Amino acid sequence: MFKQKLRSALPQLSYQVWILATGRLLSQVGSGFTLFYAPIFFVNQVGLSATSVGIGLGSASVSGVLGRFVGGSFTDSKLWGRRRTLLLSAAISALASAVLAFTYDFPTLVIGNLLIGLGVGLYWPATEAAVADLTTIKERSEAFAITRLADMLGLGIGVVLGGALIAASANYRALFIIDGISFVVFFGIIYWAIPETYPFHEHQRKFHGGWIVAFSDRHLMVYLLVNMLFTTYISQVQSTMPLYLTNFVSAAELGKGFSAKTISVLFSWHITFAAVCQLPVARWLNRLSHPHALILSLVLWGIGFVLVWLTGVVPSYPLIWAILALALLAIATITYTPSASALVVDLAPESLRGVYLSLNSQCWAIGYLIGPPLGGWALDRSEAIAHEFWLAVAATTSLGMIILQYLNRILATR
Repeated sequence: MFKQKLRSALPQLSYQVWILATGRLLSQVGSGFTLFYAPIFFVNQVGLSATSVGIGLGSASVSGVLGRFVGGSFTDSKLWGRRRTLLLSAAISALASAVLAFTYDFPTLVIGNLLIGLGVGLYWPATEAAVADLTTIKERSEAFAITRLADMLGLGIGVVLGGALIAASANYRALFIIDGISFVVFFGIIYWAIPETYPFHEHQRKFHGGWIVAFSDRHLMVYLLVNMLFTTYISQVQSTMPLYLTNFVSAAELGKGFSAKTISVLFSWHITFAAVCQLPVARWLNRLSHPHALILSLVLWGIGFVLVWLTGVVPSYPLIWAILALALLAIATITYTPSASALVVDLAPESLRGVYLSLNSQCWAIGYLIGPPLGGWALDRSEAIAHEFWLAVAATTSLGMIILQYLNRILATR
C-alpha cells in the first residue's frame, strides 16, 4: 500500500533520470559539507578578508565561463557527448576539493576555485541536456524538479553532517576531503550506470555554428538578462548571507551574530523546506507560463531579502526573522529553477540543447562572479551598508519583472 502511494506521488520517469538524480544527491552531500562553511572558514580561521574571500569564491565564475562554453559544445558533439562531459566534470571537481583542503593563502584559494568553476561549467549543460533527452515535454518540468530535489536533499544532508563535524572537531579542512570523495563516487555512478542519452545526428553543425544560432535567438537573449539577476540572488544566499548572519546580526540574547551551529540549523531548514516543497510547487506551477512563474519567483525574492534586512536591524527575535527569510527564499528558488531550465529547453532546437543550456548556465557563472565580491565588499564597509545592502538587492527585482513581462509578450507572437 505504501509503495503504491509513493509511486502515485512521484512522477513516472525513465529509470536513468532517477539514477542520475541519485548520483547528484551523493555529490551534493559533499558540496553541502563546504558550501555554507567555506566563507566562514576562510575569513575567521584562515584569516583572509571578506573581500578577498569574495573575490576568491567569485574567481570560480571566470573559469566557469570557459567551462560552460566548452561544456555546451562537448555536450552536443559526437566525440564527447553528455556522458563523457559529466565524467570529466566529476574528475576536475574532485581535484578542486583536494586543492581547497590544503589552502592556506589567497593564491591557492583562487586556484581551487578556478578548478571548481571549470568542473561546474562542464557539469550543468551536460546534466540538464541528459534530463531533457530522457523526458517528454509534459514530463520535463517535474523531471527538472526531481533532479533539483536531489541536489537540495544532498546539500541538506551535507550541511547537517558538516555542522556536526565542525561542532565535534572544528576541522573545516576535513569537509573539503569529504567533498572530493563524493565527486569520486559520482564519477563511478556515471561511468557504470549512465549510458550516452543523445543519438547524435550524422551531420552535426560546425563547432561555432550552434553558438551563432543561439546568440541570434532574441527570446533566449532577453531571458538571459533576467536570469543573471536570479543567479546573483542565489549566490548572495550561499556566500554573503552566512557571513552576514554570523557577524552582523545583533540582539541581547545573541550577543553578536549566530553561532556556527545555529547557521547550520538555519541553512538545513532552508534546504529541507525547499526539498519538501519542490514537487508540490513544480506541479502547481504547471498551470502558469514559464515567464509568469519566474515573475512570481521575483516577488518572493524581493520579500525574502527584506526579511533578511529585518533579521539584522530588528533587535527582537532575530532567529524568527531568519527562519522566515530562509523559508521564503527557499520557495523563491524552487519556483525559479525548474521553470528556467524548462523554458530554455522549449526555446532550443533538439540538436542544440547543450549550447542553449550552456548559455543558461553561463548566467550562473556571471551571477557568482558578481555576487560574492559585491556581497563581500558590502560586509567590509560600515555596518549600515551591510544592512542596507539587502534592501538594494530587493529593489532590483522590479527590473527583472519588467524584462519578464516583455519576454512574455514576444513569446506570445513567436
